Amino acid sequence: MADTPKARAAANPRRRALRRRRLLGALFVLPALLLLGALVVYPVVYSVGRSLFDASGDRFVGAGNYLEMFQDPATQKALRNSVIWVVVAPVLLTGLGLVLAVLTEKVRWATAFKLVLFLPMAVSFLAAGIIFRLAYDQNPERGVLNAAIVGVHDTIVEQSPYPTARARESKGLNGSPGEGYTTGEVRPGGEIALPFVGVAPGAVPPRAAPARTPEPSAGSLSGAVYLDFTPGAGGRQGQIDTKEKGLPGVTVEVLRGGTVVGSAETGDDGSFRFADLGDDAYTLRIPASNFAAGYTGVDWLGPSLVTAAIIGAYLWVWTGFSMVLIGAGLAAIPRDALEAARVDGATEGQIFRKITVPLLAPVLTVVFVTLVINVMKVFDLVYIIAPGPVQEDANVLATRMWLVSFGGGNDQGLGSALSVLLLALVVPAMIFNIRRFRKGGS
Repeated sequence: MADTPKARAAANPRRRALRRRRLLGALFVLPALLLLGALVVYPVVYSVGRSLFDASGDRFVGAGNYLEMFQDPATQKALRNSVIWVVVAPVLLTGLGLVLAVLTEKVRWATAFKLVLFLPMAVSFLAAGIIFRLAYDQNPERGVLNAAIVGVHDTIVEQSPYPTARARESKGLNGSPGEGYTTGEVRPGGEIALPFVGVAPGAVPPRAAPARTPEPSAGSLSGAVYLDFTPGAGGRQGQIDTKEKGLPGVTVEVLRGGTVVGSAETGDDGSFRFADLGDDAYTLRIPASNFAAGYTGVDWLGPSLVTAAIIGAYLWVWTGFSMVLIGAGLAAIPRDALEAARVDGATEGQIFRKITVPLLAPVLTVVFVTLVINVMKVFDLVYIIAPGPVQEDANVLATRMWLVSFGGGNDQGLGSALSVLLLALVVPAMIFNIRRFRKGGS
């Protein structure tokens, strides 16, 4: 088109309209840019700069904080834990989400099932941390997991009858609950009373009868194991009184020269008898198995299991998210391909491995990378669930950064270096995910 005054006059309104649209677009974008700059760009730039100074912020140390970060054992532990999180949690969540998404397609109540699994997403990490801190409690009376484990264990394994009992001091019994108790040398034809305390009245079996010792006879050794406590006070220490109860179910052994030659269990009245013994001297022993502490379950929040326990809580929260996203991708798979495979005789396992999973690969990749980004930044669950004594064993980079900066370390130079490291680890995954989304939308 010729550059004539008429052409220039026609082009000017178009240029003005284009400039107005650009200006209007810039005005709409400006608030978002300001927020982005204030909440993202400025903190990143400030953190990078702050990481080059010491704890006070007055002395320039260059890369000193970064060198210290990789030499600090606590930071190395946090880095190892972060690697465990990145390797384990996204893999388990993606696998669980895939399996659940496939299974829910085959049930009528799939919507209700998905709703139940997705509900934990509505719970904040703070609330989820409190829930699982209680669920993992070592005390079976408070921790639901250990209550279930202890219940099953006690059903299968017989427990010690009197875990709190201890022998009455200076009454002929030597030893301790952990080692067991023994008497001095005794000879057949006599009887011996073995007094114990430390058993609450409610812990005495209902079948317990008033304590008594069997009548002595030649060649036998008899006695009673009893609770040396008279309700309402009174009574004589070391002697059986009429109101004192025997302790049934206690194992008593008789030894000769250190070798066990007989074993008996006390009756309802706490009595026992060993017959047909020779004239030698014997020793009675009450083994430590009678006083072994009851099984209290698994130490979920101990140093060896705390990271696995927190990952379990994380799975509870995020499994629904993974399942719903993968389920959406599964709904987009052409049903013709699946039906054709079934017609050709393929089993459901073959269809899953060779058709469903390959077609879902883009969705699985996006879900996996999204979860990797999320677990790198996990903070709330680790900080809330891990008790103070094992906090260092459970730390990840995010919690280590907070503890160093604000949780007592007061070294914001080192904390800023940790935040820069965390950013450097997260950004590549974010870029990868953004590219995947763009490819999916193109």
